[in-house]
Amino acid sequence: MILIDPPTWPGHGRLWSHLVSDRSYEELHAFAAGLGLPPRGFERDHYDVPASRYQDALAAGAAPVGSKELVARLTAAGLRRRKAGVQ
Repeated sequence: MILIDPPTWPGHGRLWSHLVSDRSYEELHAFAAGLGLPPRGFERDHYDVPASRYQDALAAGAAPVGSKELVARLTAAGLRRRKAGVQ
């Protein structure tokens, strides 16, 4: 399933959401490509999605979840990739 958290993460003068799959990276990459998200938007285990595209992701079938649930489901699926040096 594709999941997206609310656009509450600041960066580069905008707010961002995180788009993940709790099934596979292949599912995630295919969904992101369908939205027209650039490959450079992928970081370790998620795509960064600007707030202006949040509704597009929902309309395409992403399930809205809170940030804590998103991380929990990503971790439970074995797809969480932490930053180097973070435990």
